[in-house]
Amino acid sequence: MPAPLTPETLARAPKVLLHDHLDGGLRPQTVLELADAVGYTALPAQDAESLGAWFRQAADSGSLVRYLETFAHTVGVMQTPEAVHRVARECALDLAADGVVHAEVRMAPELLSGMPIEAAVEAILDGFATGAREAVDRGTPIRVGALLCAMRQADRWDEVAGLVVRYRDAGVVGFDLAGPEIGFPADRHPSAIAELDRAHAHRTIHAGEADGIESIRGALDGARAERLGHGVRIADEVPEDGGPLGPLAQRVLDERVTLEVAPSSNVQTGAYSSLARHPVGRLHRAGFAVTLNTDNRLMSGVSVTSEFAAVVQAHGWGWDDVQTVTERAVAGAFLPEEDRARLLADVRAGYADLLG
Repeated sequence: MPAPLTPETLARAPKVLLHDHLDGGLRPQTVLELADAVGYTALPAQDAESLGAWFRQAADSGSLVRYLETFAHTVGVMQTPEAVHRVARECALDLAADGVVHAEVRMAPELLSGMPIEAAVEAILDGFATGAREAVDRGTPIRVGALLCAMRQADRWDEVAGLVVRYRDAGVVGFDLAGPEIGFPADRHPSAIAELDRAHAHRTIHAGEADGIESIRGALDGARAERLGHGVRIADEVPEDGGPLGPLAQRVLDERVTLEVAPSSNVQTGAYSSLARHPVGRLHRAGFAVTLNTDNRLMSGVSVTSEFAAVVQAHGWGWDDVQTVTERAVAGAFLPEEDRARLLADVRAGYADLLG
């Protein structure tokens, strides 16, 4: 008999995470300790419980602007290599403890201006590697790759693209564009995209979160995105009554473009009024390559397990849905084919054990 579908059994299920921000997943106690170490005095609370609650309340404001303001504090305490290493190590350990077996965690190294940009990348990679080694020792193996973000509104795309290529064999798995979608198209710096093309480097682009269909089209055509960070506004071309898809939605479906959907985050930033009204269920039923993600674990007060549990409850998913979404995440992971096949076999074995 299959195990009952509960938060406890979901915690034991193998999970794959494709969209998680390093600067959005700090432990509240770590924020406090790093602030004390670097003399950062702008925190809105002085104990871990109150600070965690403040971040969640800011995220629950329904305003993307207010949501993004919270990052001033997390980035503010991550301005030394030692701090970045600690945050990356703890990220790997926390995800592994939540049953995540493969994660691709993103960060914009240009925001870590307290050190040379190469030092920031190396601290991220070393922290992930240290955390992954410790996770193995704890019996919760995980593989963590880094996605390097260029900020859409800044002019360091070429530099970040070069870092993606330079550190590709050291743990960097791809390139991302983050920051404001509106007014900053995905092809604003074509030289960076050309460098990624020449190196056959992977890329996922934030699109279809705060902006709509044209942002998604720009990510696909302008940046040649393999995955869409959020991408949920593709639902604008997916009728609720099951009618014909719009042309871009049909293309995304046919080309199996992975959607890195983060429902709780979308509700908190005001894109949708509730999880029940979020189109994740509709997109999944229509056959899109939907994956479930945390976005920012600290701000949203979520884990991968809690995100699955919330969507299961809101949209009536069963174990088949959970496993299908996980396998789609495996298919979308930026991995060599041998590693992808091994990960898929491990995931299927984990579900076989769980479901009898």
